[in-house]
Amino acid sequence: MPAPTEPPSAPGTQEPTAADWQIFKTPDGKLEFDYPAEWTVKDRGAEAAPGGVFLEVLNAGGKSLATLKTNVAPGAECTQRIPYSVLDFVEVPALAQQGVTPHFIFELRLYPAEKDPTKANVMAYGISSAPKPSGPDACPIFQFFTWPPSGASFGGVYNPFDTTPGNEPFVDTPEAYLETSEYQDIRKMLTSLRPAGQ
Repeated sequence: MPAPTEPPSAPGTQEPTAADWQIFKTPDGKLEFDYPAEWTVKDRGAEAAPGGVFLEVLNAGGKSLATLKTNVAPGAECTQRIPYSVLDFVEVPALAQQGVTPHFIFELRLYPAEKDPTKANVMAYGISSAPKPSGPDACPIFQFFTWPPSGASFGGVYNPFDTTPGNEPFVDTPEAYLETSEYQDIRKMLTSLRPAGQ
């Protein structure tokens, strides 16, 4: 069983590579975030929770990079504890609620008994109000944060097997993905989420 690892010292230290950034305000006017001008924000409001928003961010090649959902109920159970790694971690103080400061996290869960490699290594990045994993194992990935009236999520899944056109070459590990311009831009976008007008 691999030991949990701390984030390497270098992730997120590179400057995001997108030259032009825009601000997107959610349809309900409550939140906003920055995103590269060549990316697209798709409103999937028909699939949103009642009273909430559902947005999907895609890169220029049509690859889904992240979704933002509000007014969601983040009830989750810890069905099993499994080996994990935390690859990147940074607080997002603009989203603090009720004395809790959410954080951006890129994390990995290992399912040793799973034969399908796409299911054996589950990797995701997003904003979370859950405590940072600690100890030899952790619950499944749970990336939701407290936001009125219940909760919200803003994040995505890293899939090293993705073949969407435009992917950077030779990226087949999460450590390599940390150094890509795509990841740096995703990290900047997610950590820019804030109450509208701030």
